[in-house]
Amino acid sequence: MLLVDLNRVVKRYGEHTVLNGVTLRVATGEIVAIIGRSGSGKSTLLRCVNGLEPIEGGTISFDGIVVNDPATDLSKLRRHVGIVFQDFNLFPHLSVEKNVTLAPNALRRMPPAEARRLAETVLHKVGLADKLSAYPDQLSGGQQQCVAIARSLAMSPQLMLFDDPELVGGVPEVLEEMAQDGMTMMLATHHIGFARRFASRVVFLHEGRIWEEGPAAAILAGPRTSELAAFLGAVLP
Repeated sequence: MLLVDLNRVVKRYGEHTVLNGVTLRVATGEIVAIIGRSGSGKSTLLRCVNGLEPIEGGTISFDGIVVNDPATDLSKLRRHVGIVFQDFNLFPHLSVEKNVTLAPNALRRMPPAEARRLAETVLHKVGLADKLSAYPDQLSGGQQQCVAIARSLAMSPQLMLFDDPELVGGVPEVLEEMAQDGMTMMLATHHIGFARRFASRVVFLHEGRIWEEGPAAAILAGPRTSELAAFLGAVLP
């Protein structure tokens, strides 16, 4: 089933066009890795999907809802679309439990005991059940990233967006378990080996356009364009 539909999307910052007519469709359960040089638009594309960035042309739909329609309630949409940023955006003055349950509490007014059980459940999924009372500065970078993932999972999303996840600590294992559970994911990444092993499809962004896309193993083993070949030659050992 089609879950995400980008149709000729244009995104500009002033005179600079970051996304130039991008068309991309993502089915439920698919894992799409978006690769490309720095500044190619990978992170911007994810932020547009989540409605965090307005677009200047085209349409973006999520589960039949037009994201860029002014009538769309973006706060409601984001309950179903989780995003994990590069800097994790955890609240340093809140415990891990409070970071994870902040949004569910605000939106669902959960009783404290239910919120704690929810935190325990999602933290168990990311291997941090013993860090419920810890604070972000007591955790490693990989652990902080796992807390950010747990925070998104607490909202039971249909889609997870990852902005260049760092593959440290238990993060790769958490992502692979989410994939086995059937979570639909879009990842902007510079880890080509991870994309080859983990993604069902790879999308190569270049100069604001999708230059190549296809099954991960095929597209990374045999690039059809000199641009993708040059990119892989620069990032692969």
